[in-house]
Amino acid sequence: MINPQWLHTFAVLVEKGNFTRTAEAIGITQAAVSQHISRLEEEYGTLFLRRPRQLEITPIGENLLTYVKDVECAQKRLQQKLIHDDAEVGDISLITPGSIGLTLFPLLIELQQAFPALNIRHRFAPDSEIVASVLANEHEIGMVTLKPSDPRIHSTHFTEEPLELVVPACHKQNEWVDLQRLGFISHPDGEAMATRLLSRKYPSNPGIQDIPCKGFTNQISLILEPVAKGLGFTVIPQYARKAFERQQDIYVVECGSQVVDTIWLIHRAEWPLSRRAQKAITFLKGKI
Repeated sequence: MINPQWLHTFAVLVEKGNFTRTAEAIGITQAAVSQHISRLEEEYGTLFLRRPRQLEITPIGENLLTYVKDVECAQKRLQQKLIHDDAEVGDISLITPGSIGLTLFPLLIELQQAFPALNIRHRFAPDSEIVASVLANEHEIGMVTLKPSDPRIHSTHFTEEPLELVVPACHKQNEWVDLQRLGFISHPDGEAMATRLLSRKYPSNPGIQDIPCKGFTNQISLILEPVAKGLGFTVIPQYARKAFERQQDIYVVECGSQVVDTIWLIHRAEWPLSRRAQKAITFLKGKI
């Protein structure tokens, strides 16, 4: 690595054009200035042509000067990121499950419309990928349904999300035999969610495996499409159901006491959230 002091001496010498004035500006001896330049020239080649009363920078010197300016710019950008943590300017990175994500996405757009200098990056993913992404510093904020036990992760309660039994609007008679006749629209968490909720609604039921599967999709925004068209029923989180546009085409069956998942907000425990992230969280909590 190049000695930063040598580079600083070189840049001042280019500006002053004289070894004596450079030594005075930096507060070192003229011999020290010459030594710094000599060390750089040993490494890279001739930086100046020495003429009487004049120094002429060489192409090698020009390239080195460009490098020095790039380093100075990089240092300024780093300083701005580390010191000037602006709540209304910069990047916000968030990774969430699809269900809560469907609700958050339009809210994040609303936040960015209010503060156009924010750059919001939002990704949908399963819990395991969310935790891995936060640990790898790929996303500053995450949300998960299972609270992580990893000590590197700080978790706080964000909201709660009940599971819902959703059927076509035209099928409101929902005894177990009605569900068998209708069929199940599944998704990656479908069987697990259905087992938890249906055991509460129908305590003596033989299990979701007793109901024919009429469809499957891994796109949470599409799960209710076949339900709305009368092709089956499903069990999904409430936020996913609320994000569906055609509420008139579906019906939520009352299941008695709710089966509720907690949504946990997570971030790296070793350092605080940026002011931008804090602003986003406060905004979202006020809208949920």
